[in-house]
Amino acid sequence: MKNIRFLLIGILFGTVLTKSEAVSWFRIQEMFRFQSFHMYGIIGSAIAVGMLSIWLIKKFKIKAVNGEEIKIADKEFNKGQIIGGTIFGMGWALSGACPGPLYSLVGSGYYLIFVVIISAIFGTWLYSYFKPKLPH
Repeated sequence: MKNIRFLLIGILFGTVLTKSEAVSWFRIQEMFRFQSFHMYGIIGSAIAVGMLSIWLIKKFKIKAVNGEEIKIADKEFNKGQIIGGTIFGMGWALSGACPGPLYSLVGSGYYLIFVVIISAIFGTWLYSYFKPKLPH
């Protein structure tokens, strides 16, 4: 019962994604065809909010809800990120959905998206299977 807040935040997040048309296949296709700024504005806003949030967490040493210190590890670049990002982008362009809005689309009544959800789960499993052999 104490985790109900996460369900409510998820419902709010899904509602915002749906109302902002971030889950719209047409908006995503416009983005990949460079025909509209809409999705770039949403993604840019998310990056700005994320940067500000991390800065505030580090500056004021904000703690997690349970009181633990929030540790943000430094990231190292490797060529696997280029390969993975390319595969992710191709899947996003083909399906018209990235992982965030998948469940929002189900909630909106687009049940065909279950094909994408199953494919995403299979892709995650496939990655874990080949992870030891991939460039990390």
